[in-house]
Amino acid sequence: MARLRRQLDDVRRTRALHRARRQRAPWPVVALVGYTNAGKSTLFNHLTASSVVAEDMLFATLDPTMRQVQVAGLGKVILSDTVGFVSDLPTQLIAAFRATLEEVEAADLLLHVRDVSHPDSDAQRADVLQVLSDLGIGASDEAGEGGMGDGPMIIEVHNKIDLLSPDQRAAAIERAEQRGAIAVSAITGQGIDQLMTAATHALGGDAINRVVRVDVTDGARQAWLHRHAKIITQTDRDDVIDYHVTMSRADSARLDQLDE
Repeated sequence: MARLRRQLDDVRRTRALHRARRQRAPWPVVALVGYTNAGKSTLFNHLTASSVVAEDMLFATLDPTMRQVQVAGLGKVILSDTVGFVSDLPTQLIAAFRATLEEVEAADLLLHVRDVSHPDSDAQRADVLQVLSDLGIGASDEAGEGGMGDGPMIIEVHNKIDLLSPDQRAAAIERAEQRGAIAVSAITGQGIDQLMTAATHALGGDAINRVVRVDVTDGARQAWLHRHAKIITQTDRDDVIDYHVTMSRADSARLDQLDE
């Protein structure tokens, strides 16, 4: 218990550093949330080709790990893995535990990862939604299966369908579709493409074409465009360069913010 408390305190002290770093690179933030052992870290590993510890144990993830990933139609996205939610948490750990979830409140999108092979999956869902509600994030049943309400948008991810029989898997996929959730296996990769498409749509990531005029001496802006957009044509003029580009709506909005 003392070791967990120390670890939770360490994580809490790093939250401000994570947020300051993200503010210097204001890309969309997608946070994975869910009951402990729902498969968040395994999904994180799949999406980032990372090697975050993925163990069947309480609090396997204490320091929410963050990685940059490329998402079609969005460009760069920051993916954050968080500590697993639990019910009946010891009173002396509740405050410290919730302090580790500050990253969730600042996220643009939450992926609520559920273990649909677990017999108590619905009860675990209710526990997670209660914690989110306590954090001030609207995620009530009245808001729909996806938990739409105040705060970040939430997409439910029905994970571990690889552990189901073929008939159970088909039923789980149909049930997820009916409820606006995405059925996946973080182990086999089934459903991951549909999940990323849903995340792109949730973050308004439809690609657009536009012309961006940049001063020839503005090397930083030119480099930014090459990192965040696909250059279709480039027209050099006397003092400026006109770039015809394809970029995500999110990056287009960020470019406009840089001009303000």
